[in-house]
Amino acid sequence: MIDSFITDQTAELRIDGKTYHLPIIVGAEGEKAIDIRGLRRQTGYITLDSGYMNTGSCASTITFLDGEKGTLCYRGYAIEDLAENCTFVEVAYLLVHGSLPTRQELAEFSEMLGRYALLHEDMIRFFDSYPPNAPPMAILSSMVNSLCSFYPEMTENPYENIDKMAARLLSKVRTIAAFSYKKSLGQPLVYPRHDLSYCANFLNMMFDSPVRPYKIRDEVVAALNKLLILHADHEQNCSTSTVRLVGSARVNLYASISAGISALWGPLHGGANQAVMEMLENIHHYENGDCRKYVERAKDPDDPFRLVGFGHRVYKTFDPRMRIIKKACDEVLETLNISDPLLDIAKQLEEIALNDEYFVERHLYPNVDFYSGIIYRAIGIPNNMFTVMFALGRLPGWIAHWKEMWDDPDWKIGRPRQVYIGPPRRPFVPIDQR
Repeated sequence: MIDSFITDQTAELRIDGKTYHLPIIVGAEGEKAIDIRGLRRQTGYITLDSGYMNTGSCASTITFLDGEKGTLCYRGYAIEDLAENCTFVEVAYLLVHGSLPTRQELAEFSEMLGRYALLHEDMIRFFDSYPPNAPPMAILSSMVNSLCSFYPEMTENPYENIDKMAARLLSKVRTIAAFSYKKSLGQPLVYPRHDLSYCANFLNMMFDSPVRPYKIRDEVVAALNKLLILHADHEQNCSTSTVRLVGSARVNLYASISAGISALWGPLHGGANQAVMEMLENIHHYENGDCRKYVERAKDPDDPFRLVGFGHRVYKTFDPRMRIIKKACDEVLETLNISDPLLDIAKQLEEIALNDEYFVERHLYPNVDFYSGIIYRAIGIPNNMFTVMFALGRLPGWIAHWKEMWDDPDWKIGRPRQVYIGPPRRPFVPIDQR
């Protein structure tokens, strides 16, 4: 797959008086890379790139993003078009299968999601073993990993069964997430319904109650679809890279996804929208909504405080997902007739960031996490479930990358090199002489 994008150009590298020519690869959208796969074999050298800031770990057909232009595409489709015109199930099909579904394909895929929505009854007992305050992400990771024990036929020929595994995961993770929330409240579980769409089913399992039936609103369902679409994939981020790295050892899909969930749990990754809400709540409660103190702290080089939800590892102009999510946030709050002071604070912070030279010079623009928490809060989803929602959205991307990695003719088990900087070799000292 990579070889078809190798050009006639080469990069010239001079080491120890010798000259080496390294192939140059140009991707489908014009991004350039120097192929160093033969570097150590030819020169004896490796590259050092902490955090993989400049290292491409694979070639992929799934997602393209341009941080300088602020663009994001899934399988060639602009995120703006997908968020405006598709459901999350359509986008999940696109990511996993490579093309947008026809009506027939969508109906068959949706039928599979409905068929696999139930958990094995023995698995439901697992929830009783967790304390009420157990982190939802810990429950989610453990439960997903246990799926391979209940569906062992899925691990025998994993690539052949990828369609079933993808449908099982997409459907059952939704059920696991809703059940874990109900257990944390001590409320009875609400089972999935065959007559509801993917997102409507999730909302009903989360919020329906024997004493207070949940009313499903189309506007809320549409907002949840949009949120999940915006999080569905984002190239080689920490959790996706984890899924690929674990999967490169030929680990089954369930275990690979479980590892990705654990990676997403980190506050610098999937936990960012929860941290945004906590920051906005602190400004509201302790500063009476006045965010100037927090802004000045963020600009103080001697203060470790940083504004959460600003800046991005890749985007250097704006995060295209943020524009979509901000509009959705306004629409949801207006539809639900909610006046949220945290939204007012968020807009104040955004206004400052877009006009303050300190933030502009450092490309510290609001990212997708900045407004997503406010929508979840309006829907009724608590802070500690935000990262679970992120995982639910990112699931089709993880599946697509695992599938692509598994079928890659250039596949190799992930095994990064290192530069050792410890003590040089020294003589062993017997214990009675130390």
